[in-house]
Amino acid sequence: MIIFISGSINSGKTTIAKILHERLENSALVEIDSLHAFVEKWIPIEEAIGLNLENAAAVIKNFVKHGIDVMVPYPLLKKNYEFLIENLKDANQQIYFFTLNPKLEIVLKNRGERKLTDWEKERIKHHYQIGINKPEFGEIIDNSSQAPEQTALIVL
Repeated sequence: MIIFISGSINSGKTTIAKILHERLENSALVEIDSLHAFVEKWIPIEEAIGLNLENAAAVIKNFVKHGIDVMVPYPLLKKNYEFLIENLKDANQQIYFFTLNPKLEIVLKNRGERKLTDWEKERIKHHYQIGINKPEFGEIIDNSSQAPEQTALIVL
């Protein structure tokens, strides 16, 4: 099983993915942005998205090949969703896509220990303008008034 948790910055993607990872035995948490660390010295994040997605697909397929379920928190545009569907079809696994869509005023606030930078706040607004929070694929979850554990139960 492969579960993608999409949404903007600060929507709860990683928190939900970590809860799922803890609850599901034999699972892996693949942070696509972490794959950028290998090349961040010379490729800006915006230019590395395609490479990061390609590497993520390879890592995900390897885990699946070994019988490991995979949780992937990452903000997905439709073109990235289509790329992943195409590149993971030979994994022969059920793939689920969920998008977290808390209200904008909630996602713009500091939540938990995370303190948003000005860049992150602007990026969140951009994500909401381009529809990262309401894609044309998968299931959309308004987690504005839910505890992370409640949202994780919906995903499961």
